[in-house]
Amino acid sequence: MSGETQYITYEEFMKVDLRVGRVISAERVKGSKKLLRLVVDLGELGQRQIIAGLGKWYEPEYFVGKNIVVVANLQPKRIFGLESQGMLLAADVPGGVPVLLTTDKPVEPGARIR
Repeated sequence: MSGETQYITYEEFMKVDLRVGRVISAERVKGSKKLLRLVVDLGELGQRQIIAGLGKWYEPEYFVGKNIVVVANLQPKRIFGLESQGMLLAADVPGGVPVLLTTDKPVEPGARIR
């Protein structure tokens, strides 16, 4: 986006299903320097495979057991031959390591974020 904010309506925002996910396992994607394959527990929504481009900054073990923020209703997409069934959220830090969005207290997997 340019310097001008492009607003969405409240109704458009409510279409995004943000959930807390707990990372069950994580591994590097063979043949890629930056991709990680995460298996995430989303409670009642079941387990999902998420392919994340954070392997340049994080080792897979960092994610295991962590709560992460997931876009649960993102259309699946094939990345490096693997289906990604959601997206984890991280903050961009200029010139630095992306910061993983997580919870500051224990939250059950699948909890809705509003």
